[in-house]
Amino acid sequence: MSFDSTNFFMHIKSMRNQFFFGYGSLVNTSSHDFHDISNARLVGWRRVWQRTNLRNFSFLSVHRSDNFSIEGVIAIVPDGNWRKLDEREAGYDRMIGSEMIKHTSSKADSISFYRIPDHNFCSVEKCPILLSYLDVVLMGFLQRFGKEGFSNFFETTDGWDCGVFNDRNNPRYPRAQEYENDFYSSVDNAITDREIKLYR
Repeated sequence: MSFDSTNFFMHIKSMRNQFFFGYGSLVNTSSHDFHDISNARLVGWRRVWQRTNLRNFSFLSVHRSDNFSIEGVIAIVPDGNWRKLDEREAGYDRMIGSEMIKHTSSKADSISFYRIPDHNFCSVEKCPILLSYLDVVLMGFLQRFGKEGFSNFFETTDGWDCGVFNDRNNPRYPRAQEYENDFYSSVDNAITDREIKLYR
């Protein structure tokens, strides 16, 4: 039997409660206004810092890793309208991953997540991570998963060799936020302890 992709995606679109799985900045609920948020886990994947052809800095994606899983959140896509989220995640492909995501929500009919496609990989050496972006991501993990989640983010994310660019005083990340100095110190210490190169 051949796979009818048109009917399949029409079926997905007709589902009332379409959710997304966020594993980076979307974990920080102050960076968006989506609802019905709950903790979840993507099984068989790890995060990776990846440069794309569309940006000058590395951003988070995921890659297959059978023996690992990553924490994140799921949230509902209002009226199944993905336009707003697709615009935010420009440069990523959206994948249906319901069967790979562990969660406790009784509402989620389908769950999708985003990853950078191979054709958007940049062939030159990776560019650094924006510290303003990393701050937002790590605050989300601290708020949702505590200190253990903060630490686990580093352990379940690859590509730290690209380094971090310190733009904290002049943020380039459009959803940058201001936090307490104690939090900044925790981020800075984590970068230093893991010997991640910091560019200024």
